[in-house]
Amino acid sequence: MTDSPALHIPPPNFLSDPALAVVLAALPEARIAGGAVRDVLLGRSVADVDLATPRNPDAVIEALTQAGIRAVPTGLDHGTVTAVSQGRGFEVTTLRRDVDTDGRHAAVAFTSDWRADAARRDFTINALSMTRDGDVFDYFGGIADLRGGVLRFVGDPATRIAEDYLRILRFFRFLARGVARIADPAAVAAIRSGVAGLGRLSAERIWHELSRIFGAPQPRTAIRLMAELGVLAAVIPEGTDAGRLERLLSGEAPADPLLRLAVLLTGDPAAVATRLRLSSAERDRLIALRTAPLAKPAADDSSLRRLLAEYAPETLIGRTWLAFGLGKNWDVLRQRLASMPRPVFPLEGRDVVALGVAPGPRVGSLLRALRGWWLQGGCTADASACRTELARRIRRATP
Repeated sequence: MTDSPALHIPPPNFLSDPALAVVLAALPEARIAGGAVRDVLLGRSVADVDLATPRNPDAVIEALTQAGIRAVPTGLDHGTVTAVSQGRGFEVTTLRRDVDTDGRHAAVAFTSDWRADAARRDFTINALSMTRDGDVFDYFGGIADLRGGVLRFVGDPATRIAEDYLRILRFFRFLARGVARIADPAAVAAIRSGVAGLGRLSAERIWHELSRIFGAPQPRTAIRLMAELGVLAAVIPEGTDAGRLERLLSGEAPADPLLRLAVLLTGDPAAVATRLRLSSAERDRLIALRTAPLAKPAADDSSLRRLLAEYAPETLIGRTWLAFGLGKNWDVLRQRLASMPRPVFPLEGRDVVALGVAPGPRVGSLLRALRGWWLQGGCTADASACRTELARRIRRATP
């Protein structure tokens, strides 16, 4: 295609944002690039606005500075400067072309060629750019793909994937989030052939993408295709059961990435958490989702309080979803778990010492035994009642 607009639309509302307007005034040749253009054409709200420009980074910094806009060199090697306008940041990236790629990183050279910059994008629907007047430029048929709901790589799919294997997971993220409905057959074939390259990605990058796939409102189609092409087995070799996840998705369980990972897994959750380098909180919750006791609708309040004293309510609620607890009784149980105050054992070691017990192992032993008594009673004894029982136990054990 020539470098002429493929479409003209009324300038979207976000372009009238004063913070963005001053940046565009400083860089009048800049265009809105990538996802923001895609979302505008899909009628979706725009969260982040990125700009592209043929100016080199030094010229971008100079233009922004002269306009009184703070310029932060956030990624000069890749041509990115962040313009901070009225407390908000907008990434401005110089047009680039790839010089060399290794499946994870790319060496780039700056260019003034808009088509060359679009050619290095992953998908046609992300290779669009738009001026502040609403002129949309489309070099690879992205508008037609948006209208047809087709997710297609720019150029040769195998080449795009070999440049960065993370694009395989990004492909499924866009499918999961409903940006497209139809997977281009050539893309599917290239993904099947390129699955082994996922092993070159860092654990952090894999989990970042997986969490976004699992957190989509309805990732059923994407998950099914990931399983069929061997992608799930490549990124979660500990074992998965896509059928279990599909069953969960058929209910009304929340779009919770960790909950969905927990139901998908058939292997050791601790091993998965370690390999994917989940945070400590994520690791603990994933393991608890697989190992915590299951609350049942017939449980009385004392039983639920005992469980809540040991486990967070979101973990216990998650367990009911993993057990595929459906129906009114299970819904009522989840409401009870969500609304009940979480009991907290009211004594600490200093309370034991205050009653004359010398600091040491006996303090912990007494606290553990007393906490067991408190749990057995349904977690209703307050601090005063616990101290009374503690004193009684100390007297009984004193010769």
